[in-house]
Formats: sequence, C-alpha cells, structure tokens
Amino acid sequence: MSQGIEGERGASGPRIEGEASGQGRVYQAVGDQLITEHHHYYASPEPLTRLPVGPASIGAPVRWPGPDTVRVPLAERPPRVLRDRHDLMRELRLPRVGGDGDIHLLHGMGGSGKTAVAYTLFQESVGNGRIGLWVNASDRMTLRAGMLAVAADRGAETGELVAAHSGQRAAADLVWHYLDHSAQPWLLVIDNADDPAILDEGGWLRASPMGTVLVTSRHATSPLWRSAVRHKIDVLPLEDAAQVLCDFAPDAGSHREAEQVARTLGCLPLALTLAGSYLAHQLLESWTMSEYDERLHEESTDLIDQGAAPGTATRGHRQLVSRTWQITLDALAERGLPQVTTLLRLLSCWGPEPLPLAVLARTAVDDTSLDHADPALDSTQLEPALRALLDHSLSSLIEVPGGEGAQPTRCIQSHGVLLDSVATATPPQQQQRLMEAAIHLLNSALPDETSPGAGKERLRLLAPHATALLRRATPETASEVTRLAVRVAAQIYEAGDYEAALALAKAAAETAQRLQGPDHPDTLAARHQAGDALRRLGRIQEAEDLLRTVLTDRERVLGPDHPDTLLTSAALAIPLFLLSRYPESLAYLQRAIVGQQHALGEEHPETLRSRALILEILAQAGELEEFLRTGPETVADCERLLGPDHPVTGIAYSNYAYGLLHAGSPQDAVAAAQRALDGRIRVLGPEHPLVYSAKLVLSWALMLSGSHEEAVRLMREAVEGRERLLGEDHPLAVKARVLLAERLAAAGNLDEAQLLLSQNLADCVRLYGPDDSDVKRVRLLLAL
Repeated sequence: MSQGIEGERGASGPRIEGEASGQGRVYQAVGDQLITEHHHYYASPEPLTRLPVGPASIGAPVRWPGPDTVRVPLAERPPRVLRDRHDLMRELRLPRVGGDGDIHLLHGMGGSGKTAVAYTLFQESVGNGRIGLWVNASDRMTLRAGMLAVAADRGAETGELVAAHSGQRAAADLVWHYLDHSAQPWLLVIDNADDPAILDEGGWLRASPMGTVLVTSRHATSPLWRSAVRHKIDVLPLEDAAQVLCDFAPDAGSHREAEQVARTLGCLPLALTLAGSYLAHQLLESWTMSEYDERLHEESTDLIDQGAAPGTATRGHRQLVSRTWQITLDALAERGLPQVTTLLRLLSCWGPEPLPLAVLARTAVDDTSLDHADPALDSTQLEPALRALLDHSLSSLIEVPGGEGAQPTRCIQSHGVLLDSVATATPPQQQQRLMEAAIHLLNSALPDETSPGAGKERLRLLAPHATALLRRATPETASEVTRLAVRVAAQIYEAGDYEAALALAKAAAETAQRLQGPDHPDTLAARHQAGDALRRLGRIQEAEDLLRTVLTDRERVLGPDHPDTLLTSAALAIPLFLLSRYPESLAYLQRAIVGQQHALGEEHPETLRSRALILEILAQAGELEEFLRTGPETVADCERLLGPDHPVTGIAYSNYAYGLLHAGSPQDAVAAAQRALDGRIRVLGPEHPLVYSAKLVLSWALMLSGSHEEAVRLMREAVEGRERLLGEDHPLAVKARVLLAERLAAAGNLDEAQLLLSQNLADCVRLYGPDDSDVKRVRLLLAL
C-alpha cells in the first residue's frame, strides 16, 4: 500500500506538498482521481505470522509471512536410526529418479513414527539429488504459508505470491503450477495433516509428474485419501523396539532388559524415544533399564514425559506422551464431538488387548449411558464417537480369529500407553463413574455360566480387561472390581484354562487385600478361587495349604455355617483326596454337604456338586456300601434338577462310573462313563481337561468289560490330551501314563507297558511318595 500525505491550501489556491522516506511513495493530485497500485516489498528481515491489515498498515512494508525454510525437515526429534520399516522404505524408494507422480499417505496413531519415516525418506531423497520440500499442515495458516513458500522456492515471483496472499489469484493453483514446471524432481512432505479438511478446502493436495507427495496424518479414512497410496504406520516389532532403547542408552542394560521395557511401552516409537532419551541423559540418578521398567508400572505417563526436551510442556509440542493424543481430542471437540473424550476415557478403564465390540454395545441394551459424564455420552452418540476414534487412529478395529471353528470376533483395540495417559489425565470426579460403567459392561458381557465351553472364546478376550480393571481399582470400586474378577476367574476355571484362572484370582486377591484388607470377604473369595486353581494345576500341597488357611479365615470372619465357608470345606476335600488322605477328605466333604443342605437346600447346585464329588472319594476309600446307597440317587437328582448337560451332572455320572468299577460292575460303569463323556463334550467342547478325565474312566470300564483295543485307544487319547492341556509333568498326566501302561499290559503289549512304567516310576515317587498305592502298583507291575 502507498502512504498519502495531506497538503495545505495556500492563499493563491491549492498548494500541495509531500515527502516520503524509505520505501514510501507520495502521490499528489488536484481534482478527483482514483489511483490503484499494488506493491510487495521483500526486504524485511523478520517474518510476520499474518499480513498487515487496517489503517495502521497504510504505507507499512509488507513482510513475508512464510516459514524460515521449506528445505529442512522440521521434525521435533529426528530419529537417530530408523528401525524396522524396511518393507515400507523399500516401497517408498522405488522412484529413484524424478517423481512417481503419486501421493503416499503415512497414517497411524500419534507417536507411531510417521514423521520419522518421512524425515528419513526426505534425507535420502535429497542425498540422491532430488529437491526436498517440507510443509507443516497442522493448521490452515501454517499450511498456506508453507505451500506458498514452496512456490517461491520453485520460482514464483514476488508479485504472484502477494496476489495469492491477498486472494487475487488462487494460491493452490500457483503452487502447483510451479511444482509441475520445476526444473528438478522433488519430494514434498506435508506433515501433520491430521485434519484433511484443511487440505481439501484449498485444493492443496495434488499429484504431479515432477515429484512425489508424502503426507503424514492420524486420520486414516478421509475421502481425500482415495487417490493416495496408503501405508499404515504401526508399533515396532519387539526386537527393533528394544534396539531403539539401546541406540539411545547402550550402557543402561542388556538387550533382554531393553525388550522388557519395550514390551511395557507397547513398542510405541514416541514412548521408546522419550524413554531412551531419559535413560541417556540422567545426571542425579543412573537407572538401569530394569529399574526404569519397575518405575513405569507406578507412574508410566509422567515418567515417559520426563524424556522430553526441557520446555517442551510449555510449548505444547507433540513429543509429550501426555499431550500427543489430546491434540486430536481437542480438535474433535471443536468439531462437535466432545463425547469422543468420554469414550476414550471409558476404554482407558480396560486394557490394551482387543475388546469385543459387544461389550460397548451393552450401553444401548442395558441403558448404561454416561449422560452424567463430562462430556456426556449416551447410546445414540456411541456410534459417531466410536467412528471418530477409528478415523483418527486413536483405536483400531480388528477381527480376532475364533478357535475350534468359532467365528471371528470384531474388537476395538487401543494402545496401552495411550490408555494410561488418558486414564492419568481423567478428572478424579469422572473416574469412579467411568469405572462403574466399565465394570457393569464387562459383567453384562460374560457368557452363561452353565455352558463353559460355549463362552470360552469370549472369556479369552474379556479376561485381560478384568485384570486391567483391577489395576485401575480404587477403594470406592474395589469391591465391585474384585467380585467381577473372581467371577471371571471362576468361569475361566470351569472352561479349563487353569493357569489364567490362577493368575486372575491371585491378582484379585492382591487388589482386595491392598484396598479392603486381608479379612474382607472379597479377599477370601479370591484366595479360595486361587486355591482351587492350584489344585487343578497339580500343585496339590500348595492348594491344600491355601484352602486350609482360607477355611480357617472364613470360619472366623463369616462363621462355620456360612455358604462360603462350606464351599471352601468342600474344595479342601479334593487335594486331601489326591494326597490319599481319604478319611480327612471325607470328613470335610460330609461337613460341607450337611451344612449346604441346611443353608442352601437339597436342590442347590453347590449342594448337588458336593454330593457328586463325594462319590469318587467313597469308592476310593472303600466305603462301597455308602457309595451304592447314595450314588444312584445323586445321579438322578442332578439330572432331574440341573439337566443332563449341566457340568455338575457330568461330575456325577463320571464319579458314579468310577465307583461302579470299584464295586465290580464294569458293564454298568461303561454306560455311566459314556453318558459322562458325551455330556462333557457337549457342554465343555472336545478340548477340555475334564473330557480326557471322562475318557480315562471309560477306558478303564471298557478294559474290565473285555474291550481291550478300544480301551487302549481311548487311554492313548487321554494321555495325549492331558499332556497337551496340563503339561507332561502334571500329576494327572503322569497318572494317565501309568494307567496306559496297565491297559497295554492287559492287552498283551508288555514291552511298551514296561517302558512306560520304568520312565514314570521316578515321577510317581516324586509326586506321591514311596508308600503311595500307585507307586506300589507300578513297582509290582515292573517286577512282573
């Protein structure tokens, strides 16, 4: 713009005077004239963030509003070495001469390393003779200024740039005209294009035969990307993630220790970079990687953030873990989707493992809305909020394959570091409401407890989230969380995954004891479940010790006749039976039955379970008269009251068959054992430890009935199944091999029988002691 200077009117007529200095202009006229002039001065050494406008700008020099450079990749923390990404880099390097005329999109969650890949490709391209151009697309003004700076770099004249700035010509057309007519091939990186609408509004994203366009964005599904070659950037493989830590802090620990830290950080490049930087630059302390990993479990987000450069938090850079995803959430809130924050906070109550979408769908079924949360989220807003999470790479939609022919399960998955940072930033007044909703939703999604086999796949997916809820528990939510975890552990136990059941029960017990005390009923319930799982895992003595302690505590806290106390009394009887302490085992189980009949009633499932369990102990202890008196009635009551496919009915038939063998009725035992096997396969599925126990009993019945070949076949299946599901060293696997040897000997295959017995004698002695009846039988058979 020009500067006009007012003149003065003299006595003899108008007198006009004016002066100008620097780059000013003086225009003098008499009469009415209209003068339009457009100038752009490029001399100012200081860039402005916007063009000067308004009266105060009249006559002021126009200073360039663009970035200082577009020839340098402005990455906040350039990678020292780009780990992994070999296949991706190979694909991006294909156009070695000139450009490929394509648009390549690198999309992924914040902190996944998109900019690191772009930076590495940029440096390689410049080294190979291409022009490298770098533009930040985090907001409209920055993108516009950067793209016009690209035009200037490629030869646009000052007047053209000013006209584009002032809106007198299309800015994007100007930029792409000069890119298309560039004398040299180029690579244009458009970084941080997390809002594709910014690119779309001005038509900034185009392809050119003279170069390659590389865009980085968290937004994965924009229609703007339809013509782009898309590359998803995910977390690193464990080996490469550990090497990133070793690159930064080679003296902080071994590669194995680095792998553990990387596993804790979920192999997220941003978190790895910050952790490695922290370990490398400690002054007051010198932590090893193992020590750092221990601290991560206590204060993950805050500790990771300490690896950022000083002053980063005040500048609001993305390299802070606690900030990187908040940028996206803030942008979504500005666009009218604040409920995305509430949904992500809800997800942060659970774990980073795949979560079935059916869990979230319960918000509509059960009317579990979070309409009192801030921001509010009700069932009608769930779908758009979920879609926004997926579109902006905050979560991923995956299909988890089902086992044993089951259909795959659609799940949502979020990174653990993201969930931890969101949970840490959630206001305390919101946390309890979110936890209550998460507990209720997971509880509602659990399968039917009477059909353990049918819900095995769902339990496998839900169990890690019960563990995560335990980690997030507070004194206000401890009781609900512990009861949920014990319920899940019990279902996992019934489904046959005893290791997982033990781990979850122990975690529940630790949480309940820490938040509620060692004598709280929830703590005792969790410890009871852990004791039962120990028994199934073959850790018989540990199971007896724990269950005996729980029984004592329950008697003291709840009373001797409380149903929970009686439940532990029944559970304690089983390891005692396996340790061949039959009278003591019978006493605890008989006490449980009498008490349960009085407290729960004759028809209660727990009463019937105890009655079914005692049949095997009566037979083994030689109490055959009592067995024959109570056995038929117990089986009939279970089938009548619970149905033929109830798990307790299967226990009753199997134990009744076992007792009939001791009573010398093999033909009747075959029928009962076959009923037990068929029912367990229907209820539990073919791959369950109790199915192979039923095969073992049926094999014995067939052998005594003269069907030696079929008996050996079933016994081999029982051995293989127990070894596969329980482990070769499990007491029940050892016992199955001994029984197989007996079947082989009875069938005339003495050599294989002798070999099996000699191989398993030492294990029998170790597990049962030298005076056990099974050990004596093995020695007798070997002597023969």
